[in-house]
Amino acid sequence: MFTRFRSMPATAMAAVLGCALMAMSASPAAAQDKPKKEKKKGKEEEAKGVTIVPSKGFNATVQKIQAASNAKDVPALQAALAEGEPLATTPEDRYWIGHFTLQLGILTKDKAAQEKGLDAMLASGKTPAESLPLYNYYTGSFAYDAKNYPKAIERLEAAQAAGSKEPQLPVLLMDSYLQGGQVEKGIASAKAAIEATRAAGQRPSDELYVRPIKALQAAKRDGEVVDMMTLRLRDYNQPQVWRQTLFILLQQSGESKEVGLDILRLMRATNSMLQRPEYLEYAALATEAALPGEVVSLIKAGRASKVIPTPDAKLDEVFKSQSERIGDEESTLTAYAAKPSTLSVAKTAGATGDAMVGYGRYADAVPLYKAAITAGGDKELWTYRMGVAQALAGDNAAAKASFGEVVGPRKRLAQLWLVKIDAPAAAPAAAAAPAAAPATTN
Repeated sequence: MFTRFRSMPATAMAAVLGCALMAMSASPAAAQDKPKKEKKKGKEEEAKGVTIVPSKGFNATVQKIQAASNAKDVPALQAALAEGEPLATTPEDRYWIGHFTLQLGILTKDKAAQEKGLDAMLASGKTPAESLPLYNYYTGSFAYDAKNYPKAIERLEAAQAAGSKEPQLPVLLMDSYLQGGQVEKGIASAKAAIEATRAAGQRPSDELYVRPIKALQAAKRDGEVVDMMTLRLRDYNQPQVWRQTLFILLQQSGESKEVGLDILRLMRATNSMLQRPEYLEYAALATEAALPGEVVSLIKAGRASKVIPTPDAKLDEVFKSQSERIGDEESTLTAYAAKPSTLSVAKTAGATGDAMVGYGRYADAVPLYKAAITAGGDKELWTYRMGVAQALAGDNAAAKASFGEVVGPRKRLAQLWLVKIDAPAAAPAAAAAPAAAPATTN
């Protein structure tokens, strides 16, 4: 009796579905705006950008605060701000109080002071347009760190609308939606960011896939989980990611041994059989399906990859029995496959095609699957397996055409084969680092 790989607890997948967000530790660059005296409005100053002029009565206070800031004298700056804050009467005055509060926060590495300063500048309505993307982004990131998701959403949306290109913005906005209970918005935001990034010729952050997947898992929206994981494979074509995806499909396949075998075959084709349990289940299903050639080649591959240890009492026994069962099967397959009695019976033709695939004779299997379809066999089953044989034989165009016709229980598998055919070479495997929740700074 073999232990089914699919019966492993789902928590085994939760451990690998998650990547920590980059810690938000950067401080906003010191603002380049400098308080101007009301007299200085000449062409030279105007050419530098927007002039933010403090009120006439507040100008001396601003100069005092600026002197303390320039000297990086923290006690003097704290005192000058405390003295000047009640005296700020205009939006321009409040802007400069915010500006120097930000400088104080940068000097002291006090995120709360930085956030307070940025909030004050934005609330003044006088922040130059070119600074809005950055200031909104940082106040949004501070709010995200504090788990204040409504504020994070408001500010990050504003940063996005202002044209921010901060690489972490899409991830933070998406996760703010998800953490704030706006799952639909979070998923839509993730998908939009994914497609925009891909359209720009860049690879999206894995967080844009992982966070929605985890949210969909929590909501038990299983079909959408696999939809998102399928999208993820386009950009993270790695054995571990394939294994995660196909593990979930195995759990969803129920008691269908034929579908389970097809899932495990795709796992093997994507080099994602990374642990012994999947070899055990695959060997059991292929043995039941009377495919000794496939069992033997599978165990040989597992030994070569060192996933199956040597010795392994259970799999060694299977290997021995299936090697004996092969007999002269492979040498007689060619003649058997050509017999009218083979080709005219759908199940016989299809089973012979399966045997050919088990021995690595993929091109030879194709006409047998076609014969099974012609003879009135299960069109979904044999069209799918014909597509697999065509793909393994390197005939990608024919495989795509076959997979495009598949409907029913194997439609999802057909879609995944299409992803495999079109996916670029596997990217560096930095995508699946385990983490339970987004990392935040203190």
